[in-house]
Amino acid sequence: MSEVLRFFQGIDPVLGAFIATTFTWLVTAAGSALVFFFGSASRKWLDGMLGFTGGVMVAASFWSLLTPSIEISERLGNIPWLAPAIGFAAGALFLFALDKVLPHLHINFDPSRSEGPTTDWHRTTLLVLAITLHNIPEGLAVGVLFGGVAAGMPEASIGGAVALAIGIGLQNFPEGFAVSMPLRRQGVSKLRSFWYGQLSAIVEPVAGVVGAVAVMHMQSVLPYALAFAAGAMIYVVVEEVIPEAQQDRYTDIATLGFIGGFIVMMVLDVALGDLQISG
Repeated sequence: MSEVLRFFQGIDPVLGAFIATTFTWLVTAAGSALVFFFGSASRKWLDGMLGFTGGVMVAASFWSLLTPSIEISERLGNIPWLAPAIGFAAGALFLFALDKVLPHLHINFDPSRSEGPTTDWHRTTLLVLAITLHNIPEGLAVGVLFGGVAAGMPEASIGGAVALAIGIGLQNFPEGFAVSMPLRRQGVSKLRSFWYGQLSAIVEPVAGVVGAVAVMHMQSVLPYALAFAAGAMIYVVVEEVIPEAQQDRYTDIATLGFIGGFIVMMVLDVALGDLQISG
């Protein structure tokens, strides 16, 4: 792991953000590729993985994003909670606005429960749009952390940025499968199911680069940007991930998955964030 951190420490932060978010996209594609090998998936398993996704996102929002935002604000001599509060609210409102202007459908929901403007778009398109909205704050969060490292902010570390990318990658694997498998059950071909599944995460490298560049050129926005990504991620968890995982009788499995994801992301952030690189 030290070699990985040393690699990212030695390259341009924008390139680092691009590589890290490309990794999270490729992990999504790997999960989507399971549709070539499995004809179906247990709803219990899918709900557990959705819960895991939510746990990772909530833990990342606190340890990787909100905590550094508060610490930076305090070090700069500002009111510690002001920038995090403004950024957090802005991130949630941004996703709220996207929800209202883009038609989409959550994974386990009936087509009659699609959200956003009324449209005659195919259910496949609505599903992919829902997960794409989900992935925007994930890519942005990774990019913002790499931008913070480039800005020389001690609260933003390469270890923390890599930990966040790994955590998001871990939850993207089952997420890719959770997108592709329902499409396959609807009669979509395996190749198209895979294509749509991986396509949902292609926005992450774009959001990652945008986040890194923005912070590098406007260092004063870093505490706002970190909290913005956190607010967007929490909005996704509460508005999408948790309801999707609670649609069937496996709510306990989904809850345990959430706890597991939270623990994994917490351990990754604390362990890698404190890891010292020698040499």
